[in-house]
Amino acid sequence: MAANGFEWRYNLSGGRPLILTFLMKDSETLTRGDMLNLESGEVDLLATGDVAAVGVFVGPENPSDATDGEPGKVAGTDSTTVVKAIVNPDAVYADGNDTNARLAGALLDVSGATGAQTIASASNNEFVVVERKRQSSDETRVQFTAPTHYLSKVQ
Repeated sequence: MAANGFEWRYNLSGGRPLILTFLMKDSETLTRGDMLNLESGEVDLLATGDVAAVGVFVGPENPSDATDGEPGKVAGTDSTTVVKAIVNPDAVYADGNDTNARLAGALLDVSGATGAQTIASASNNEFVVVERKRQSSDETRVQFTAPTHYLSKVQ
């Protein structure tokens, strides 16, 4: 079984991942691979229906903020803990735990708690499948739909 959560694979435009820092909005735990949402300039765990997706959490800015023995996990404090996320609007992310057949263009949602986020059947359409899966064991590659990503609102 693959790692939990999402992993950055590439940007449609090429290039490297753009990693930015944000304050945590809530006192909660985040795990590497979680998708984040922007609210009032701070980030929290993305939930289906959120409208300002940021990208995938990669860890705390300060390594000492990581949970002991778990460098990809942080039990953050509201408006205090600074975390890093990949924010490219055209980033393609992989969900290695999705075993469903998927065709390019299919719309999907995010589902799950920290450390266990995955894609799910669509109702709010946070993601679009980028590549057809050849086998059910292949990872599913998705990107945020244009109206979902917080930078897509920039004119």
